[in-house]
Amino acid sequence: MAEHDFRRSALNPSHTLVECRTLAPGRYQVTAQGGSVQPGDRLICTVRGSQNLPLTLTVEKVRQLINPPGQWTAMASGPDMRGMLVLGWSIRCDECTREQAFEFLANERDDLAARTERAVKRIGELGWTPRAENHLCPACSRRTH
Repeated sequence: MAEHDFRRSALNPSHTLVECRTLAPGRYQVTAQGGSVQPGDRLICTVRGSQNLPLTLTVEKVRQLINPPGQWTAMASGPDMRGMLVLGWSIRCDECTREQAFEFLANERDDLAARTERAVKRIGELGWTPRAENHLCPACSRRTH
C-alpha cells in the first residue's frame, strides 16, 4: 500500500489531480494523472474550499483511461464531509510574535468552544505548542525544549 500526494501545495508535476468528486457521504471519485495507484493505496488530496487541509482517501477500485495516456479514475472512501466548514484563523507566537494563518475543519453546528478545540488540535499538527493560554511557534518550541 502506497501513499500518493495530490495536494495543490505539493506541486508535483508527475501527480496531477484533475477532479475529486463526492458521490455519496464518504464515497469519492478521483480522476488524476500519474502515480501507479492500486486498490488499498492512500490518496492525499486538498479539502474543497481549502488551501492546504489534507483529505486522505483509500482507493477501492482503479480504472486506467485510454485517453489521455496515464490518466485514471478511482473509487475511494474517506471521511464524510457533510456539514463540515473550512475555517481560517490566525495565531501569534508569544515569544517571537510570529503570526501564522491556518485552516481547520469544523462542524457547522459547533459552538465557539468546539471550534477552538478543533483549532488547537490543528495548530498542534502544524508544530505549535500550547503553553497555558498562549502558544509557541515551532522554532520557539524547539528552543525551549
